[in-house]
Amino acid sequence: MSDTPVDTSKRTWLIASTCAGAMGGAAVAVPFVSTFQPSERAKAAGAAVEVDISAMKPGEKITVEWRGKPVWVVKRTPEQLESLNKTESQLADPKSERKPDEFTPVYARNQARSIKPEVFVAVGICTHLGCSPSDKFQTGAQPSLPDDWNGGFLCPCHGSTFDIAGRVFKNKPAPDNLEIPPHMYLSDTKLLIGEDKKA
Repeated sequence: MSDTPVDTSKRTWLIASTCAGAMGGAAVAVPFVSTFQPSERAKAAGAAVEVDISAMKPGEKITVEWRGKPVWVVKRTPEQLESLNKTESQLADPKSERKPDEFTPVYARNQARSIKPEVFVAVGICTHLGCSPSDKFQTGAQPSLPDDWNGGFLCPCHGSTFDIAGRVFKNKPAPDNLEIPPHMYLSDTKLLIGEDKKA
């Protein structure tokens, strides 16, 4: 055994600095490692979204987020449903025959583009350049709309117009109808957006 005296102040300093270094390394490593795990938002981005429509009144619209996109749920009035007959001849794709697999699921390939006629579900993104159209549910002449407007949506960026079923009018920049996302009813008042069949 050596007779050299131990410098306790150096030993204390070495132990303290080693512990501080280890804690600092751990503090840096934890956030770095956690970046490899998907966030709750990222996990939810692809997940189906449940929507309660029990409180919706005819003529109302709500917006939910699914896969980072706005999805509209509109409870249409009887008058809005009746207006679909009036717009047929003015539409570019009234029967949703263009790119049906991309924009319109089989169960929505009808005049109302919906499972239940009174409830319309669509991705609120214009098929032209990805802007978000505005609600123009009021009928009649209005700025940027025809005098015989029956209600629907207007994309303010380039003037594309869509009827209350998201069908694009002729001679507009938008090439296609609004996208209908996969969806299904869990009950009369609950929608599941993002899935259209039971797993």
